[in-house]
Amino acid sequence: MKTVLITGASSGIGKETAKLMIEKGFTVYGASRRLEKMQDLKVLGVKLLQMDVTDEQSMVSGINEILQNEGRIDVLVNNAGYGSYGALEDVPMEEAKYQFEVNIFGLARLTQLVLPHMRKQKSGRIINISSIGGSIGEPHGAWYHATKYALEGLSDSLRLELKQFDIDVVLIKPGAILTEWNSIAREKLLKVSGNTAYKALAHKHFNMLERADAQGSQPIVVAKTILEATLATKPKTRYATGKGAKMILLLRRLLSDRMFDKLTLNLIN
Repeated sequence: MKTVLITGASSGIGKETAKLMIEKGFTVYGASRRLEKMQDLKVLGVKLLQMDVTDEQSMVSGINEILQNEGRIDVLVNNAGYGSYGALEDVPMEEAKYQFEVNIFGLARLTQLVLPHMRKQKSGRIINISSIGGSIGEPHGAWYHATKYALEGLSDSLRLELKQFDIDVVLIKPGAILTEWNSIAREKLLKVSGNTAYKALAHKHFNMLERADAQGSQPIVVAKTILEATLATKPKTRYATGKGAKMILLLRRLLSDRMFDKLTLNLIN
C-alpha cells in the first residue's frame, strides 16, 4: 500500500485527489493550513496534517509524522499554490515574493525533505501541479506565470537528477478548472489594478476570468489525471488536463508570439 502526501488538500484539486486516492486504497495524508476544511476527508480515512509550505517547522513535523507512522513516502503531490493577479507595475513586491514563496520555494523545500527517504527506498514519484500558465503568458498574471514557468524548469532539471534513483518527476498542467483559485485571482486583480492606468483592460480581464470560471472543468478531472500519473508504470513527463488545456498548448506551439498575443488580447476584449 503506497503512502501519498497531498498538499493544498483543503479544497479543489487537492481535496478531490485525496478522495480519489483513498478510494483506490492508498494511504493518504492531506496537508493544509486549514484543518477545519478537511474534516470531511478525515471521515473517509484521510490522515490530516496542518502544514504551511511557507513554514519550515510545519513541513518538517509533517514529514516526520508520516515516516513515524508509515515508514515511507511513495508519492508527493505538490498541489498547494497561490494565484494573485494585477499589472506588474501595480503589484507590491511583498505580494510577488509571497507567490514565489508558496509556488516555488515551499514546494522545493518540501521536495527536499522527502527525497532522502525516496532515495533510500530506491523509488518514489514527485507530482508537481503546474498549469497551462507555465507555457503561456497573459496580462496581469506576470508574477503567477513566472512561478509556473519556474516550476517547469525546476521539474525538468529535477527529473534528470532523480532518474538515477528511479524517482519520477511529473508535471500536471490544468486548464480552466472550477476552484477558488480563479475567484481569488480575479478579485485581487480588481483590488490591485482596477483603478490604475491598467483599469480598462483589468476590468475586461476580470469579466473574462468570470466567464472562464463558469465554463471550466470540475476538479475531479485533474484528480483523475493525477491518479493516472501515480499508477502509470512509466508516467509521462507532462499531462495537460481540463477544459481548453490541450488546445491552448497546441495553439501556443503553432502560433508565433505576436499571433498568440493577439489571440489572448482578443479573448479578453
